[in-house]
Amino acid sequence: MKRILVPIDFSGDSLKALRFAIYLANKLDCHLRIIHVQKSEKFEIPFHFEEMKNEIIHTVQEYLEKLIELHSAGYCVKNGVFDFKIRTGSVYREIVNQAKYGDAYMILMGAYGASGFEEFFIGSNAFKVVRNADCPVITVQNEFTKGQLKTIVMPIDASTETRKKIPFVTDIASSCNAKVHILGVHETTNSQIVGKIEHYMRQAEGYFKEANVEFVSSLRQGDNNTFSSLDYAREVEADLITIMTEQAESSFNMFFGSYAQQMVNRSEIPILSVPND
Repeated sequence: MKRILVPIDFSGDSLKALRFAIYLANKLDCHLRIIHVQKSEKFEIPFHFEEMKNEIIHTVQEYLEKLIELHSAGYCVKNGVFDFKIRTGSVYREIVNQAKYGDAYMILMGAYGASGFEEFFIGSNAFKVVRNADCPVITVQNEFTKGQLKTIVMPIDASTETRKKIPFVTDIASSCNAKVHILGVHETTNSQIVGKIEHYMRQAEGYFKEANVEFVSSLRQGDNNTFSSLDYAREVEADLITIMTEQAESSFNMFFGSYAQQMVNRSEIPILSVPND
């Protein structure tokens, strides 16, 4: 059975990520594992744990045990395991290593951590995890209030690597009965570039048809592919945007380097980053 890994630093965003992860684990029939990374063996009181404000708890292990107890009722996978790991060291390295050696299907984490701390997530650990993980990573900022994932935006650019996310998107869309918006994006009027994007879009359409995934296709030109994708996702009230973590270097690539970081940092909509491996 597959496993979803959820980093928890007890910040509000990490707890929002846990609730989203429980939903996806139920839909995808996955084990669920929490990971908490300590800078040292010294115990520190968690920063944001309103659910347990009346509890007397003395160790990180007790907090995690209580957290699982509070959320176990929502986890409904037959023969599924909902557990936790505690590791010490570099936050992003320990998360990436746990995902690798625990054979995680995906990592689902908060984009922000506890503000005021050295290991704050945004622009730091979240993006480092996205860039270094061998598995897909979903980053979230807002509460999963809809209780379901129904609309996925999948931007397509002119790079060959852009198509590598299609099988993973298909898996999620099929499990959640979601509609995929295939969004061709480009920053140029070059007909060869646009033609290549349209060709890739048709390939994605064929893949989704074969998998019986509902989809719609659109093509947009703009000054910045990140902003074009975000604007479209907001218009259709998307629940998830999918990107490639890193793509071959080209002036027409969509999410290479800073573009991926822009998307993770700027989007209030969850971002699914699929590694280019």
